[in-house]
Amino acid sequence: MSFRRAADAARAGIFRVPRRLLLVLSFSAMAALSVSCGGSSKSDATHQAYLTLPQKGNVALLHINDSSGAISVVSQTAPVVGTSPNGVALDPGKKFLYVSNGSPANSVSVYNIGGDGTLTQNGNALPVGSGPRFMVVDPSGKYLLITNSFDNNVSVYSLGSGTLTLVGNAPADKNPNELVFFPSGEFVYVSNSTGFISAYAFNSGNGNMTPVPGSPFPSGGGLAGLAIDQTKHYLFAANATDNTVSVFTIDSGTGVLHRISGSPFPAGTGPRALTMDTTNAFLYVANQGSDNVSAFSLDPATGTLIPITGSPFSAGTEPIFIVAEPAGGFIYVGNQKGTNITSFSYDATGKLTAVSGSPFTVPSAPGALVIVH
Repeated sequence: MSFRRAADAARAGIFRVPRRLLLVLSFSAMAALSVSCGGSSKSDATHQAYLTLPQKGNVALLHINDSSGAISVVSQTAPVVGTSPNGVALDPGKKFLYVSNGSPANSVSVYNIGGDGTLTQNGNALPVGSGPRFMVVDPSGKYLLITNSFDNNVSVYSLGSGTLTLVGNAPADKNPNELVFFPSGEFVYVSNSTGFISAYAFNSGNGNMTPVPGSPFPSGGGLAGLAIDQTKHYLFAANATDNTVSVFTIDSGTGVLHRISGSPFPAGTGPRALTMDTTNAFLYVANQGSDNVSAFSLDPATGTLIPITGSPFSAGTEPIFIVAEPAGGFIYVGNQKGTNITSFSYDATGKLTAVSGSPFTVPSAPGALVIVH
């Protein structure tokens, strides 16, 4: 008999239920109701992220609330004098974190990731090229690629159990910055301060990089951030001094880039970084010079960028990175001068709304962010 029927029967005098039993049943029903409604455990659930702090010489562990998108700082690694951590990449097995330390350190620190997400440095930092900046692990999970801004090349390292072994260096144009992989890993693209994109065929069997025909491809002045939609159709490039975003189609057979009709498209002042949402419907651009985010919907048939109503959306001071939550629903913008991170939710139209409590203060000027999922 259900709790409600038992209670009704007791009131009617059909049978008597001991008061203690009624209380137990009442508490049980309330607990069941709490679970069925989601309770507080779901709203309090978090996942981890790691943020480099160049000015402090360390890395912060963050918790991101699954439901609200709110950010909290959990812990920091011990500062290392003489280092300026900037780029960050996550081992596919989520056991190791790789952090590039810019000049004069010119090294990569490897951290063991504990069960609770805390970081412990795995030995001494490893020497790499001059002016290491951006890092990414290839889709096969076997190689780490690093742009070396002073050496004008890209280094490829094979990944071991927390170790790096140099495979080789591929020449790039002047001051290579960001790099992105074609989603299935056959090609890799590198932005250069000359305004050209270096394009390579990537061999996941041995880590070799070979320039694709016609590389490098012209984009625009002050070329900085790159992004690729996961349908493998388009590459996007932020041209910081031209205040534009270039859009290219990608030849899936050769990796060759072709500028689409109407490209480049106007953005804010000093577009620095780009990201796409997980549905590949929206492109978001962090404008370092105008302290805001340009939001576009993507025409999947043509690659045309269409401004979203309300764009641009206000961010913090001098945004330098923008990252989409891998599980969807949130966008995170690191504000260099604001020493904080702005968190946005977005709806079915792509419109951005700052989440409650945003922006969230971090220990010092943010460098780069990677989210664990």
